[in-house]
Amino acid sequence: MTDNASQSKSLEVVEPVGNRILIRKDADRKVTKVGIHLPDSMEIPTITGRVVATSMLVDNDPDWPVNQYDRVLFNPKHAIPVDFEGDNRLFVVPIEDVVAVFRRDV
Repeated sequence: MTDNASQSKSLEVVEPVGNRILIRKDADRKVTKVGIHLPDSMEIPTITGRVVATSMLVDNDPDWPVNQYDRVLFNPKHAIPVDFEGDNRLFVVPIEDVVAVFRRDV
């Protein structure tokens, strides 16, 4: 196999650095649970998503109990969109902008 062929078969991975995590934003809801239709231009101050990857600093810091696959609520103000997928749902987010982690009560 040539170098070009092996490069085209390899997967591209986004690995956050510093105090950041990679989040796949949940799909935007246009209707609330009670049936209110939201306009397309409505600004939502916090949004939810699923953690795709965490940086080594976040992994090793006990103050940030966020793990891969956790569902989180985050402030998108400092989120950096990753032009990796066509629908642009991946964001690199400073860990400080994660305001909540959803946990199941057992």
